[in-house]
Amino acid sequence: MSSGERGVFAAGTAERLMGRHEALPKEEQASFTISLRPLLNSVWEASLGDSTAFTAVKRGVAEYMLSDYCHNDGQDGPDDADENAAAATLHAAHAYLFECRDFAVWVSRRAVDAVDEHLQYLTEQDEDADIPDLDEATVAELQRQLRDLDLIANYSKDLRYSILGLPIDTSIRLRVELRAPLSTCG
Repeated sequence: MSSGERGVFAAGTAERLMGRHEALPKEEQASFTISLRPLLNSVWEASLGDSTAFTAVKRGVAEYMLSDYCHNDGQDGPDDADENAAAATLHAAHAYLFECRDFAVWVSRRAVDAVDEHLQYLTEQDEDADIPDLDEATVAELQRQLRDLDLIANYSKDLRYSILGLPIDTSIRLRVELRAPLSTCG
């Protein structure tokens, strides 16, 4: 996959985690995670060929790097940036900026890690609910990621050089054809 394709994959996966987090009751949402919504929106725009969004992504990552959430204090520092949606968003931003495949892999891992956390949350909400088996839910997440990769591969020609910017009509078309399908849960 090209770095453009990886960027879109990372943005889509982070979007699903962010959407799940935003669906939590307000009192259960992490304020740091919610504060990353504008960054994730900028990652989307940049990954889909809007070169003007580069500055917003760069600024969002810099704000994180200069904040107390970026630390080497281990358990003694704030842990909000370790929440799955927050970490996935930050990794997606790094995947776009630095074009390194590791960041897209880390977004994928965060989505897999989030499966167990989400199932625990559902169990706490309603112990009598029909909660999927952890192994089945993990396989479903991995299958979802494979479907996302297959969808993105159909646009490889457009996305190969998307970091350099795409014509506005191409960027708009990609937003319609990729952002919604990659963002929806299920």
